[in-house]
Amino acid sequence: MATSSKLAAQLTKRGPHKVLRGDLALAGQPGVVYTPAEGYNLPAVAFGHGWMLGASRYSDTLKHLASWGIVAAAPDTERGPMPSHRGLAADLGTVLDIMTGVRLGTGDISVHPEKLAVAGHGMGASVAVLAAAARSDVKAVASLFPAPSTPSAEEAAAGLTVPGLVLGDAAFTDSLDDNTLALAGAWGGPSVLRRIGKASSDGIVEGRRLLAPIGVGGTEKSTVKSVRSLLTAFLLFHIAGEKKYEELAGSVELKGSRVIDPHAPIEEQPKPSPLSAARALIGR
Repeated sequence: MATSSKLAAQLTKRGPHKVLRGDLALAGQPGVVYTPAEGYNLPAVAFGHGWMLGASRYSDTLKHLASWGIVAAAPDTERGPMPSHRGLAADLGTVLDIMTGVRLGTGDISVHPEKLAVAGHGMGASVAVLAAAARSDVKAVASLFPAPSTPSAEEAAAGLTVPGLVLGDAAFTDSLDDNTLALAGAWGGPSVLRRIGKASSDGIVEGRRLLAPIGVGGTEKSTVKSVRSLLTAFLLFHIAGEKKYEELAGSVELKGSRVIDPHAPIEEQPKPSPLSAARALIGR
C-alpha cells in the first residue's frame, strides 16, 4: 500500500522527459502529438476527446504522459454537436497508424507497433473502446468518465480481451450521459473500475468555460491529479512493461478512489446534487 501510494504521488507530477509538440495535420490528420524529446520503440496512446470539445482541452494531460515516456496524440475532429462516433474511432486508428508508420520529431523518435493503447474522455472514452475493438494491435484501453456511444461501446467491450481501466465519478447510477457501470460490466477482458471521490465527469477538461466562475464545469485539480496518476500507471505497466506499476495499475486501495465490482448489486443508488448533474451534463 505504501509503495503504491508513493508511486501514485510521484505520477501526479511531471516525469523526467522533456516534451516536444507536433502537428498531425502534416501527416494528413487534424490533431496534435506530444512526445518525449528522444527515444526509439516508445509506447504510445491515441486519445479521444469529449463531446463538443477538442484536443486542446487535454493538452496538459497529453504532455504529462509524454513526460513519462509515452507518445500521446489526439485527433481534433468530430467537434460539433452531432459527431460521428464511428468517425472519431476511425481517426483514433489513423493516429495510431501515423505514430507507428513515421519517425517523429526530427527522426529520432519512434513508436513500437506492439506497445499501443487507446484512451478517451466522455464520448471519447466509449469511442476508444470502439477503436480498440476494430484493431488487433491495441494492448490496453482506458475510458475516463465514459458517455454512451453509437454504435454501443458496451457491445464492443464485450469482445475485448485486452486490459481496461474505467474511471468514473462518485455516482453509482448510469444515465443518458454516463455509461460507466455498464461499460465496465460488459468488458470481456481483465478490467478495473474505479470511482474517484468528489470528482465530476468534466473535472479533467482544461481551459475556461462559460459557467466556471459559478462552480459549474471548471477544472478540478484533485480530479486531474488522480486521473493522470492512474492513467499513467496503467499505461506504463500495460504498454511500457514497467512492472513496478503493476499494483497501481490494478485494484490496490488508494486514498481518494474506490475500486468497484461492476457486477455486484448496489443497495443504494446515490442521487447526484443538481449542481453535480449540471456539471456532468456540460462536461459532455
